Amino acid sequence: MGEKNKKRETISILGCGWLGLPLAEKLIAEGFSVNGSTTSTAKIPILESVGITAFLISAGEDEVHGNITDFLAESEILILDIPPKLRGEKKEDFVVKIKNLLPYIEKSGIKKVLFVSSISVYADENGTVTENTTPKPNTESGRQLLEVEKMLQNNPNFKATVLRFGGLIGANRNPVKYLAGKENLENPDAPINMIHLEDCIGIILRIIEKHSFGEIFNAVSPFHPSRSEFYIGKATEMNLALLTFASDKSSVGKLVSSEKIEKVLKYSFIKSKL
Repeated sequence: MGEKNKKRETISILGCGWLGLPLAEKLIAEGFSVNGSTTSTAKIPILESVGITAFLISAGEDEVHGNITDFLAESEILILDIPPKLRGEKKEDFVVKIKNLLPYIEKSGIKKVLFVSSISVYADENGTVTENTTPKPNTESGRQLLEVEKMLQNNPNFKATVLRFGGLIGANRNPVKYLAGKENLENPDAPINMIHLEDCIGIILRIIEKHSFGEIFNAVSPFHPSRSEFYIGKATEMNLALLTFASDKSSVGKLVSSEKIEKVLKYSFIKSKL
């Protein structure tokens, strides 16, 4: 991505968590300046230790808490990487939270926004899904993500790219850990749609490099074994309690294509097998 010692633009990452923190580290290594946010005071020194200019910011349903103006100042690109909190007792309206952010983004003069979304905006039904497939979310999380996608892409003040990730895997994160020992899991023959952390980062860097804003991309590894084959294999490999699948009902599940990423961004997956 060019000379590493050459001064590059500033990127603001709202949400330096599982993806945002290693992404920031990679961007800094590539010569970018990075403003990064966290909702935890304890994480501020962690962010600062890797060269991030750290901010304590929380996007709430009432207002944005923290110094959002300085966080966005002088930035050319904003990466929004805060997931909807729709589980448990403290459910939040994600759409309202992003609406509260919009005036600050508009005033900042940022012209490029990258929104980390999810393939949950597509319906759970058989068939291959591409970026041309009409989203029909089955879940509240998917519904709110889709509404935010449209809100950002329809805003005339900046160009927003939507990156729809599959299931996230890597860096001590593997969904099989939460399924170990469970019985009668549904949809054994449905294909998996996952992506490794290294490819999440690689694709975001390629979007920035190619100035691919105003786009929608599905980001899923081109590796689609059945759920039963993948999860039983991983549980065995990791010495976890075995899990079983129900076979009394037909399996339902989409196969998400990442062909657009490979063709438009000329991106080759690092982890083509998971």
